[in-house]
Amino acid sequence: MSIPQSGGGPIESFDQLAAYMESGNKPAADWRIGTEHEKFGFLTDTHAPLPYDGPRSVRAMLEGLRDRFGWEPVSEQGHLIGLVRNGANVSLEPGGQFELSGAPLETVGQVAAEFDNHLAEVAQIADPMGVGFLGVGAAPEWSHDQMDRMPKGRYRLMTDYMGGVGTHGTQMMYRTSTVQVNLDFASEADMVKKLRVSLALQPVATALFASSPFFDGKPNGHKSWRSRIWRGLDNSRTGMLPWAFEDGMGFQRYVDWVLDVPMYFVYRDGVYINALGQSFRDFLKGELPALPGEKPTLSDWADHMTTVFPEARVKKYIEMRGADIGSRDYTLALPAFWVGLMYDSAALDAAWDLVKGLDAETREGLRVAASVSGLAGEAGGVKLLDLARAAVGLSTAGLAARGQGEAALLAPLEASLATGMTQADRYLALYNGEWAGDLGRIYTAAKLQS
Repeated sequence: MSIPQSGGGPIESFDQLAAYMESGNKPAADWRIGTEHEKFGFLTDTHAPLPYDGPRSVRAMLEGLRDRFGWEPVSEQGHLIGLVRNGANVSLEPGGQFELSGAPLETVGQVAAEFDNHLAEVAQIADPMGVGFLGVGAAPEWSHDQMDRMPKGRYRLMTDYMGGVGTHGTQMMYRTSTVQVNLDFASEADMVKKLRVSLALQPVATALFASSPFFDGKPNGHKSWRSRIWRGLDNSRTGMLPWAFEDGMGFQRYVDWVLDVPMYFVYRDGVYINALGQSFRDFLKGELPALPGEKPTLSDWADHMTTVFPEARVKKYIEMRGADIGSRDYTLALPAFWVGLMYDSAALDAAWDLVKGLDAETREGLRVAASVSGLAGEAGGVKLLDLARAAVGLSTAGLAARGQGEAALLAPLEASLATGMTQADRYLALYNGEWAGDLGRIYTAAKLQS
């Protein structure tokens, strides 16, 4: 989840909303890679989820990183809720999922070094406390009632709202973890092409990175339960954005959609003000019930943009959001996969040729099939395994063209394509075989480590 935005004066013209997105345009030489990784903390002796407070806790983790490694604290209402250092930040998801939002970096190799350094720092604090971190897309055993609530006003508001608009919203907040990569665009046309390719290929990412076949202590019938959860969350702010493939797509069309998504909050002076279900369009007119007579700033708009959750999201950059967190190697394969497709023009053109014939029904069908069946899924006559092989091949070529040696990081995906087995398939095989139904074994098998 995003931290509150800052900066930006009052919105005086409707055109400023699209201009905010357009200000992200960058020449290719300035494109960067920002990777975000969430992970579940647990007590190694009991396998209980990590609480916020206490000697073995999220707060103790944050304090240890702050005191030992020079991270600066971020607090809300007197509670330590995050850390910042050199363009990166550590933040908390609603159930205590520990997230690194990495600095904008030039190569996937630098992303790997950053992630390994983070895991090493985390281990130096966690290991003596008897704490581990789990790299799976959904909490395999914990119930909702077992999850501690993080002391963040945004999450208190969202929890109440999510319970009323969908069937799986609180599961998403408290019991899922993802990895995503944030990538730049050069222009409005470049944004549109990258958004369309990334939306169409998110089912491939969901299938390749599936790692959540367990929930509530048993197999759940899906390879990515995290993806299933997102399909039952809140249709007003999630999904595959079929309108993004229509004529006239651009910054303004995206703005129009975001304006029609109900608000969650307005952030003022360190406090989240309840604006649940209210309209940002009313806010622009000074008619928001939560703040009568007050008009929004650009930071309010930036905050509102963080409350939409499509499979690929646009801000001043594009976020690829369709993957479960996994092992260290799979986690690093995610930015490599998308950088290879998005940051080489020949690969991007070929990727568009690969998916431009898919209609909205097929794209949505692939999304569902990826969640249920992983690489074995298919929809509209398209097999995910075939589509994934083609996409990984294009990414490999795109990475090779960059000349940074990044293609080696796709090795886990190549192994999955060769066998047809994802992390979820391997965990299910272990559960039904060597583990003899003992799901407690996953805390060792899926423990994140460099």
